[in-house]
Amino acid sequence: MTSRPLQNPDNPTNSTFTAVDVVLDTAYQHIDAAEWKKLFSVAKKSKVKEFIADMFAGKHINFSEDRPALHSALRNLSKSPVFLDGIDVMPAIADVWRRIDALCNKWVGVTDVIHIGIGGSDFGPRLAIEALAHVPGIESRGMRMHFLANIDTAELARILDRAQPNSTRVIIVSKSFTTLETTMNAKAVVNWLKDNDCTKGQIANSLFAVTANVPAAKEFGIEEDNIYPFWDWVGGRYSVWSAVGLPIALQYGFKTFEEFLAGAHAMDLHFKNAPLEENLPVIMALALLHQQQKQGITAYAAIPYADALDAFPKWLQQLDMESNGKSVDRNGKPVKYSSPVVFGSTGSNAQHSYFQLLHQGPDIIPIDFIAVRKPMSERPEAIAHHRILLANCLAQAQALAHGKTADNPNHVYPGNRPSNLLLLPELNAFYLGALLALYENRAATLGALWNINSFDQPGVEYGKVLAKPIEKALVSGSDPIQANDDIDAVTAARINLLNS
Repeated sequence: MTSRPLQNPDNPTNSTFTAVDVVLDTAYQHIDAAEWKKLFSVAKKSKVKEFIADMFAGKHINFSEDRPALHSALRNLSKSPVFLDGIDVMPAIADVWRRIDALCNKWVGVTDVIHIGIGGSDFGPRLAIEALAHVPGIESRGMRMHFLANIDTAELARILDRAQPNSTRVIIVSKSFTTLETTMNAKAVVNWLKDNDCTKGQIANSLFAVTANVPAAKEFGIEEDNIYPFWDWVGGRYSVWSAVGLPIALQYGFKTFEEFLAGAHAMDLHFKNAPLEENLPVIMALALLHQQQKQGITAYAAIPYADALDAFPKWLQQLDMESNGKSVDRNGKPVKYSSPVVFGSTGSNAQHSYFQLLHQGPDIIPIDFIAVRKPMSERPEAIAHHRILLANCLAQAQALAHGKTADNPNHVYPGNRPSNLLLLPELNAFYLGALLALYENRAATLGALWNINSFDQPGVEYGKVLAKPIEKALVSGSDPIQANDDIDAVTAARINLLNS
């Protein structure tokens, strides 16, 4: 692992930084040396280095839930002790690794896997399965991996129309094992197995669970040997490194899952040990903070120039906005800055949709350009196509940074649109793990800079609470609903419209 500090970001040769062979180029952030110095001073005043140490040490940095945020332990392949309240968590984690490895060797003749989960139980494994499918020469067990998240039965029907019930396995993923969408979808799939004449024993052998609530999984009917635990100190959006990532091992083998963990672990070691001035997640966090302070930005885009990473922006949306979308700080006081809106899609497709706004719209929206040195196919056209892909990536960044003058105002590009370039040597399990851990650690750093708890999500729960009386009202059929303490007048009118 090599690194080079940022000394003079105005000089393109000194605006790059490398960790785990991932290159970050901040030249187009337009941050001069004096501004970087101030930013690193802010990081020190915010005690970012101490925060990082506390996170890896298992301190209860998720203070509102009185928990640590120890997802880094899930990818600690060195098995060096990680203590939580005096107890080493690594033996329990290693036992789950052993069980995942064993399960990979047991599944023979399985045609379909239905992975049922939502939010953090879905985005991470779905992204990894889709991304690694593009790795040239990767070995796949040939199973069809289906991800069922939405309560909309259209997704359920699409999956069940394709799956073969007698050779299907079902993985139910829920930290609490009470998530409504997940449990309803799981019951629907169990009914589908019954309707297709699967015996009670066959169904029992087909059902697996990944959860922190083992008793609830047993009550659902899952055999104890088929339950893979994770722990309450694992946040949902950080859980792909746990048994939630089981589909990765099942689809591509346990060795590939280990490589995924290894890439993330390598990035963790960099984040934990590198000086702030050489620390990729910290530098990315400070650059975004700078653009908030100087440009007043309220959104940023993540544009991977790799079709394999098409699901990456969706994963990143949950990571950033669920972690840091808060209006108060750790002390309950209003914050000036928190998570910008995150959006994105693959380049160069994105150039033909919203890049018009990025170039000439009134708002400044920073971009993270993510590129891969090697093509993601072995087609004879791959090298030529990839050259054009990379040329478009570099050209868009240049055009956004410098803009263009013209006599016709319609042809003027304002420029001064900041961006990062992240360059992966190739896209495989190791570098995918490193990329995701880089952004996880950046999100944690931003929380420290904003004095926000990045590891709770109380805003997610309120809508779920309100949905319960509304669902009951929708069951009422034609009976008119009146506004009450749980349902306001507008919602009551809408319920009556749906019931009419």
